[in-house]
Amino acid sequence: MMSQQASWSLPLLHVPVVWWRERSAFLKDGVLALTLTLLTAVPTLSHLGAQIGDLPERPASPLGAGLVLAQALPLAVRRRWPAACLAVVAGAFAVHQALGFATTFASMGLYLALYSAGAHQVRFRRGAAVVASSGYVVLAVVLDRFGSPQSVPDYLAFYVAPAAVWLMGSTVRGRRAEEANRRRTAAEAATAAERARIARELHDVVTHHVTAMVIQADAAQFLLTSAPDRVGQGLTAVSDTGRRALTELRYLLGVLEATGDSASEDLARADPARQEPKREGLDREGLEREGPEREDPHRGGMDRGDRAPALGRVADLVEQGRRSGQPVDFDEQGERRPRSVDVELASYRVVQEALTNAMKYAAGQPTRVLLRHGEEHIELEVTTDGPPAAPVTWKPGPAGGRGLAGLRARVRMLGGELEAGPRPEGGFEVRATIPSEPLQE
Repeated sequence: MMSQQASWSLPLLHVPVVWWRERSAFLKDGVLALTLTLLTAVPTLSHLGAQIGDLPERPASPLGAGLVLAQALPLAVRRRWPAACLAVVAGAFAVHQALGFATTFASMGLYLALYSAGAHQVRFRRGAAVVASSGYVVLAVVLDRFGSPQSVPDYLAFYVAPAAVWLMGSTVRGRRAEEANRRRTAAEAATAAERARIARELHDVVTHHVTAMVIQADAAQFLLTSAPDRVGQGLTAVSDTGRRALTELRYLLGVLEATGDSASEDLARADPARQEPKREGLDREGLEREGPEREDPHRGGMDRGDRAPALGRVADLVEQGRRSGQPVDFDEQGERRPRSVDVELASYRVVQEALTNAMKYAAGQPTRVLLRHGEEHIELEVTTDGPPAAPVTWKPGPAGGRGLAGLRARVRMLGGELEAGPRPEGGFEVRATIPSEPLQE
């Protein structure tokens, strides 16, 4: 019976809490001010509050009632205009004490106004603190002139409480500012990292496809005189490569646009509070994850328009290299299993970059691509032959994490290793080992 009541009470409490959190700050502060005003009329609370003068008590009057309201109602704007709220509340409290009216619960508004000024005042914070302290000194002098029995130590002791409340608000404000700055910095760093990843993707796509198109176009131009009947095949290969490049570029540009929108939302929400946005359907590399529609291992590619490269499309890279005139052999060992998008994309880019460099710097040399599927890792090996006397030399990627340098960084982020260098017998070799546990079906 107890558990059933608890299960029913949680949803009933959750709804009003969520509704209250979604309300504006002005409405919340207005409710606070109204509540404090109503509590002033409660008999058990009517004589509780801040009191400093100890002057002979004056009977209630309309002026006293107005001063009571002036100490509570201005809290409705305590976050919008904290300095003005503090000025009105503190002034009403000072006059109320100087005239000797009875202490009321509304005087607690002084502490709320002090806290709000410390937590929400943006400009002239030190000036506001100096003015408030000076006003308290004036009040102490006035009370002493009016015959207050309080001494200097009493006034100093009373000053400690308002000062502590102000410092508490200032501490909260400082922590909020630090948190906002940390989140803003994290949002900017995440945006820079995401753009760097997309820049590497653009480099891989453009370099590979444009290199293949140049080689295919040169071959077609050569065939104009040697084998005119094969020119159509060469031009078809150029067209197919260009269409594939446009498909991948359009997809990457869409991901870049989505990343920019998310970054803008991140930076906009960084102050005072921000939650990291997460776009549905986009994972870490910005590639769509649509469950069963993402990959068909028997077809060896991506569904939904073949927009994003995957490990199963390595065979397409090999076929494209062959159309470009590069003799490429492909061997796949082990059972192919669904892997994470990060692992699939990194493996695809390793093969793509290796074949691109082979076509650029070792055109016509035999190239072999070996793909091994392990239980907990994927092994990739791309070797290009060359004479021992004149080994194939590949240029390193330019500064900024492009080419093989960018691939090495990408693989290390996944906990793997990539090695690239000349072979003793001639040629060049690229080896990559990427840890990966198969995804659960």
